[in-house]
Amino acid sequence: MIAWLGDDDRTPLPPTSQALGADAEAPGLLAAGGRLTVRRLTEAYRRGVFPWYSEGQPVLWWAPDPRMVLYAAEFRMHRSLKKTLHRFLRTRGCEVRIDTAFERVIAACAHTPREGQRGTWIVPALRRAYTEWHEAGAVHSVETWLDGQLVGGLYGVNLGRMFFGESMFSHATDASKIALAALVAFCRVHEIEVIDCQQATPHLQSLGAREIARADFERHVTRASVAPGPPRWSYDPSHWARLGLAPATA
Repeated sequence: MIAWLGDDDRTPLPPTSQALGADAEAPGLLAAGGRLTVRRLTEAYRRGVFPWYSEGQPVLWWAPDPRMVLYAAEFRMHRSLKKTLHRFLRTRGCEVRIDTAFERVIAACAHTPREGQRGTWIVPALRRAYTEWHEAGAVHSVETWLDGQLVGGLYGVNLGRMFFGESMFSHATDASKIALAALVAFCRVHEIEVIDCQQATPHLQSLGAREIARADFERHVTRASVAPGPPRWSYDPSHWARLGLAPATA
């Protein structure tokens, strides 16, 4: 039986050891109910817990075991992606921006189903909550722009030296991969070792993501999420050097 949370966001989430196991119908499910406040979300993410549910359901809180992560040092840049990035960096009007169109990014992600699933999990209440958290300074968007048009991007949560990836979208070929590559470069610059991917997908695995035990993930989050000096969220073209790339000079 999972825990039911009331509206008081000061009541702690249950220990993640109480999440349903692999043999359950919903492995990783920890609790249900509660409100999506900045306070509750901050508590949850610092403990490696995230909300994920559909319209008409109560808020569902998850702590899967194992956990899918991408170590920034293990990002796999295939030959085709490297060619795409070289072309992107040498094309006038192509750029990466951070936090210039967050609401448009999360709206586009809401219309992009997760791999292997139908419909959206970014319901209106989630959009409002993460937009509020963005305004509070913890949620960020990495955006791919082409000739003044937003063509792809991603958003996620930054606490200390930890980044929790949430969702991505693409309206042009490889636009979301470009945003992810830019995020990895940014993380390498700012000593963010791990990007949380929540759940395993073949796409993320192809880019170097892998599963680790929940206990190992939580130990890292406990340490990294309270590390001093969170990064300043802006993208400088010099960051590409961390992937062995360089933008064309004017």
